Order: sequence, then structure tokens, then C-alpha cells
Amino acid sequence: MTQPDWLARWREGRIGFHRATPHPALVRHWSRLALPASGQVLVPLCGKSEDMRWLAARGHPVLGIELSPLALEQFVAEGDAPATRYRRGDFACVRQGRVELWCGDFFHFRGEPATALAGFYDRAALIALPSPARQRYAHHLAQLLLPGAQGLLVTLTHAEGDAGPPFSVTEAEVERLLAPNFELELCETGRAEDGLQEQVWQLTRRGPARQAVAG
Repeated sequence: MTQPDWLARWREGRIGFHRATPHPALVRHWSRLALPASGQVLVPLCGKSEDMRWLAARGHPVLGIELSPLALEQFVAEGDAPATRYRRGDFACVRQGRVELWCGDFFHFRGEPATALAGFYDRAALIALPSPARQRYAHHLAQLLLPGAQGLLVTLTHAEGDAGPPFSVTEAEVERLLAPNFELELCETGRAEDGLQEQVWQLTRRGPARQAVAG
């Protein structure tokens, strides 16, 4: 999916991927990571996910990166706390409670803010990207995280393969993309609510720092 396609989906309200409640896999498996409550959690391609509020309610500062300004405006409007707006380089940012949202291209997010990241949560980022972009995503994610940082990854597989989003990402592809930089543990395989096959992974960033495979 191209950036214009993604922005059009939000303008037209074609966001069937959005959940009004936290994802069950997050609720079941987040405690496996044993991250400190004060540890900042990165949520790439976050949309207006309620998962961010769930993480924030457990004490985590949350950093969401999202291309669509409409998605972030809807997230703020659906919240009940005051919002503060500011800029960080090319990103328009808004903070509401413990959730900080950066509007812009995830692949342009880098630098000093990432040093505070204790973990990440990816429910709909990897599976939103076509095959060529998934390699770039895996490389960029690894560059942002220090050794020991942990995260949860949710993937889907379906018969249509390259038809998406959500795109089908097999176990073999997860291992090919991420195993060079992360220790992988498959937590669960089952059926998602839409009938697709769902896998939940626990990832731990390998050391030494920022030695990622080429994208």
C-alpha cells in the first residue's frame, strides 16, 4: 500500500482494521515482557489504536508513529484528557496523557528520542506493508532499539498472500526478516476474530547495539 492509499483510507473511513477495544493478544501476552512500568513503548504505524491507551493505563509512556493526521486527530478527540501540540523536526506531535503521537513517515523517525525505548508493540504495522517494505521495516525497527528491548508482534496469514492489507506474513518470513536482530519466541497460533490465522511473537533485541542487517 502506498502512502496516498493509506491516507485515502482514513479520509474515506475505510478502517476496518481498527478495533474499538484492546487486542486480546496484547492483554494475554504483554506481561511476558516484564518491562518496567516506566519503560517507553514504541507503537509503529499506530493509527488511533486503543491498544495505546491500554498500555498507558499500565504506566507506560507510549510513543506512536502514524502517517495520517486524521488518525491522530481522531485518537485525541476520542480521549478525555487535554492535548499539547508541538513539532519535532519534520513531525507534527501531540501529547495526551502518557501517549505521545508523532505524525509522519515511520522510516524518517530516528535519533535521540529512540534511546529511551524499552519496548515496542506491533499489531498492524508489519502486516500493513507490502513485501519490499517489510524488509526495510524490520531493518529500521532494529536500528531504533537497544539490546534487551522487547516487544510483541502480531502477524496474520491467509490464502491471498500478497493481497492486502492486511498482508499475509508467514512464520518463515518473520524468521527471515527478524531473526538476525531479534530473539524470537512464538507465543501463540490461533484464529483471529476475522477467521484469519494469527501468530503472536515475543521479540528481544539482540546485542551489540544497533548492528542490524542491511535493509
